[in-house]
Amino acid sequence: EEHPDVANSMNNLAALYYSQGKYEVAEPLYVDALAISKKLLGEEHPDVASSMNNLAALYRIQGKYEAAEPLYVDAIKILETVLGNEHPWTITVRNNYQIMLDEMS
Repeated sequence: EEHPDVANSMNNLAALYYSQGKYEVAEPLYVDALAISKKLLGEEHPDVASSMNNLAALYRIQGKYEAAEPLYVDAIKILETVLGNEHPWTITVRNNYQIMLDEMS
């Protein structure tokens, strides 16, 4: 039950529900995937940042900006530290965060 592949599968299943608009079903899967990833991989792993980005996107689409913002900020910090400022994944998450900021204004 606690393996990085399980967290990855949970993320994938949550993404399916997200794409179907079943946000209430996706959320606990994203939350659990993030918790498993943090526990097994540590706080500074790119997979943790990916889980944070996914959960933040779910919150953003629901207008839960206060819940999404710290997840985006933390994911960006992790990715900048581990992968660098110009890595494609860092840029993607930074862009996702900017989209949310634009929606808020």
